[in-house]
Amino acid sequence: MGCVQAQDFAMGKWGVGLRLISATDAAIGADFDAGRILRTHVLRPTWHFVLPEDIGWMVRLTGPRVRAGALSMHRQLGIDKAVLLKSKKVLTKALTDAHELTRAELAVFFGRAKINTDDMRMGMLMMDAELHGLICSGPRRGKQFTYRLLVERGLDLSGDAALGELARRYFVSRGPATVADLAWWGGLPLGQAKRGLEVVRGELRYEVVEGQEYLFGADGFAGAAAAPVLLLPAWDEYTVAYKDRSHFLHADHVGRSSYGLKPVVVVDGRVVGVWRRVLERERVIVEVSAFRDLSKAVVRGVGMAAKGYGKFLGREVEVVYN
Repeated sequence: MGCVQAQDFAMGKWGVGLRLISATDAAIGADFDAGRILRTHVLRPTWHFVLPEDIGWMVRLTGPRVRAGALSMHRQLGIDKAVLLKSKKVLTKALTDAHELTRAELAVFFGRAKINTDDMRMGMLMMDAELHGLICSGPRRGKQFTYRLLVERGLDLSGDAALGELARRYFVSRGPATVADLAWWGGLPLGQAKRGLEVVRGELRYEVVEGQEYLFGADGFAGAAAAPVLLLPAWDEYTVAYKDRSHFLHADHVGRSSYGLKPVVVVDGRVVGVWRRVLERERVIVEVSAFRDLSKAVVRGVGMAAKGYGKFLGREVEVVYN
């Protein structure tokens, strides 16, 4: 997958779990706390799960464009180059000494250095440090997230080699898709996306439909739905990874599904409703809001999908329809 969007930590874990033969929420959380899965700002100005061996080259490739996009917000908040440089020095010293700290704990160090963290400033300072490859996620402390210094290891890619690797990961895991889809997902200018595609074009297959080229891995449509009925998490890669979502989302349902970015019910590859979870002590209630009447077979499929989600969480599950 390369990386998986994960600003909603719980939903991001479900996005990973759906793509594994056997996984639990607890096991993925343990991998995160152990640093086998990292969480940082990469590709676009939002958090993604990414592997330690990929974080370095992905941040170097996509970080500069995200940083450039943040400049206007920096100006509005009074964050200049001097503030950014000072904040990185504070982070480096604090995290060298303490190894892992929460955002609230780091804010204390910023305050001592007379760095303003009001409003959105704290978030912008932390994101800038992530996009420079200085920090990344650390282990959770209870329900609190921590940060730590990034010790880079893994693939050493740059330039067209990095663009090609990003294109390979994208089309093999999410194809069939277009080069415009790659540009959207990777946060790349279209020209860079095209260059990346040309690096790996010989490894891919393609079909032309209504004049549009769709590319995918040599083994076929790896990104196709693995089950006829799915309960996808918010910001799942099945919906978020494409600029054009009309193939799986009817125009009438764009608003109710937030362009497919809410947790959605997918039947035979098409979005047919949204859902939300309500956690109780020993069970999870899955509330479904369908866009149309569902057949008995689909209702059974939703029940099976919900049962799988309950198993992932280690809870009993109940499905209710609104």
